[in-house]
Amino acid sequence: MSDADWNASVAADVLEERYGLVALVVEPVPMGTDTINRRVLTEDGLRLFVKEYRSSADVEAARTAWDMSEYCRAAGLPIPRVWDDKDGNLVTIAEGSAWAVVDEAPGRVTTSAMTVPLAESIGAVMGRMHRVLAAYPLPKHVQQSRWRTGRVEDAVAKCDTVMATALRQEHEGHEQLRADLDQRRKDLKNHVPRLRKHLPGTLVEQALHADLSRTNLIVLADVVTGVIDFRGATGMPAWELGRAAFDPRTVATSPEWDACALAMVGAYHAENPSLPLEEIRACARIALLYMLFSFYGATTAEYGLPPEAEADLKRHWNERQTAIRRLLNSLSDLDDGFASLPTGGGRS
Repeated sequence: MSDADWNASVAADVLEERYGLVALVVEPVPMGTDTINRRVLTEDGLRLFVKEYRSSADVEAARTAWDMSEYCRAAGLPIPRVWDDKDGNLVTIAEGSAWAVVDEAPGRVTTSAMTVPLAESIGAVMGRMHRVLAAYPLPKHVQQSRWRTGRVEDAVAKCDTVMATALRQEHEGHEQLRADLDQRRKDLKNHVPRLRKHLPGTLVEQALHADLSRTNLIVLADVVTGVIDFRGATGMPAWELGRAAFDPRTVATSPEWDACALAMVGAYHAENPSLPLEEIRACARIALLYMLFSFYGATTAEYGLPPEAEADLKRHWNERQTAIRRLLNSLSDLDDGFASLPTGGGRS
């Protein structure tokens, strides 16, 4: 029996023993870092997504994330159902691993540049989600906020560490990376204090999805039909909004990037008017600070990714560089756009 057949057999056994489901087709899905993923068609015609957690995964954090997912689904958000095992657990232990089984949402993940209608749909879903999660208990995991409190000197030093890693890995295009990191040093020194000065003194913290990126949104015809892969963390809603509204791929590649951002923020505010307006208006600066303090994708060999995923991560780094420049040059225009947001929100 091949490794693929054996893995499919193990997944089928878990489904039958722990969930009472009979698998007809089990297909591997080549994605995921903490999980081994499979797409399953059952004897009853159900289409499921089965996640097997790697031994290094934090199972308690996974339980929190799935509980949060079900909490949001119960509130009417477009969240695929998580299946209980025969003992009523959202995460089951079988074959020496932790597992979760979830319905497959209609649509697909799309990572191309956003359209304005899609941006509005994402903003509306995120606004409703944040409104719902404001009452959820704060998760133990706390989303990092180096963008707000990290020392500029440490980030500048990180540039040297990244370059040394790239040389050690014989990174392709290391001269371009050197130029990128030289620019990053300048941006960190020249812009971070000014950007932080314009942030509100305090920012709301609450339970968040904490990885509400394009790869975790299922979309059909510019409408969000599923939010997947909750991380479940305590964090700042304005950070999650800014991260999504200023998606680097959209900012770097679409002439409508600013219209998309304004559409998403407007739709968000209409659904979650309780988040202070000054925080919503600060989301562009928060997104910019977050990008400046992130070096994800500068080097890739350490992640052991398949070639297609590695190429996508390298592209993400390049798009982030472009996004930083465009945001720095557009903050005053974005401020003007955000100034038109209604003071009381738009939800009746």
